[in-house]
Amino acid sequence: MVESPPTRETDLLEQGVQALHALLGPGWQVTQRPNKSKVFDAVLEVRAEGDSTFTQLLVEATPAAPPRFVVERLVPRVQLLREVNHYTNLLVIAPWISSQARELLRRNGIAYLDLTGNIDIRVARPAIVIRTVGAEKAPRSAPRETSRTTLAGLKAGRLVRLLADVPPPHRATDLHRISKLSLPYVSRLLNTLEDQLLIRRKGRIITDVDWAQLLRARARETSLLAHGSYQGFLAPNGVPALLQQISQLPTECVDGLSVTGSYTVQRFVQVAVGGQLMLYVGPWLNIDDVADELGLLPVAEGADVLLLNEPDPFVRRQSDFVDGVQYVAPSQAALDCLAGPGRMPAEGEALLDFMETYPEQWRDSGNDVGVPPIQH
Repeated sequence: MVESPPTRETDLLEQGVQALHALLGPGWQVTQRPNKSKVFDAVLEVRAEGDSTFTQLLVEATPAAPPRFVVERLVPRVQLLREVNHYTNLLVIAPWISSQARELLRRNGIAYLDLTGNIDIRVARPAIVIRTVGAEKAPRSAPRETSRTTLAGLKAGRLVRLLADVPPPHRATDLHRISKLSLPYVSRLLNTLEDQLLIRRKGRIITDVDWAQLLRARARETSLLAHGSYQGFLAPNGVPALLQQISQLPTECVDGLSVTGSYTVQRFVQVAVGGQLMLYVGPWLNIDDVADELGLLPVAEGADVLLLNEPDPFVRRQSDFVDGVQYVAPSQAALDCLAGPGRMPAEGEALLDFMETYPEQWRDSGNDVGVPPIQH
């Protein structure tokens, strides 16, 4: 709705009210009333032209509305409001609101309007129902939610894999040691994850990880086939023959090739047979040399094999060898599918369903990060 979200609360409120005016149209009045309590940022009265019935919207204008802010600040407020006046509604205005935060707001009956066009306002009297969809990712110009550290980038991928694969409890110092990431970075990212309710902590100890939502959130910040990181080929004898051929390569080559995507999902879930065979290629191998060794034919379109430059050795963490071929761990396959093209996100969701049902088949049986169990 706007290209440059405002930096000041007054600007944010003004743009939000203008957006509400535009959505309702000329047959409605939106009037800002005196805000005596100062508990909220504004009080708006909304009514149709010529109608005595109106609704009151108490406005919370905030530069960021992460899920933790919704749960810890907004939900208690709206519960108290409804005890006092059932017909008074709370409206959150922000530059951008994430999908997880929007879901929490809807679940608790809190209206929201962000300046990218994510809007959900429902009022019984007078009857108002507005629902529009805006940006799924935060615009670059939007203020970050409490921290500049996000789930984008290779470093975040390492921490996400650790948190998903290893059951809590965890300490930041141990995650730093295992991941080889700097402790300040780990601490900043954990703060972001806590704001998004993807982890919960008791003191300095991580006690719970919503690993499925964590994988989804990470996938939204990345793209499997971005930035020319792969090359497409045809396997003249078909993919099954190619997999058998890979198993017969020298150990150095076998160790540097790992299957991800659809063919890894098919090990755990019944999905459509086939799809492209996606292989990560380790940094000590050259994609063109691997293709020549396997007799693959380079193509610009219609490839049935994709060779991807391995972005980080962590993609091979907890990989498994089956019939002499290396497959990435389910958590990595789910991430790659969710961030992939075509039918891959649906395959990723199917794999997540399996992982939630059978955690013992993929998640570490014990904590290998080094934190003793918490005594309750």
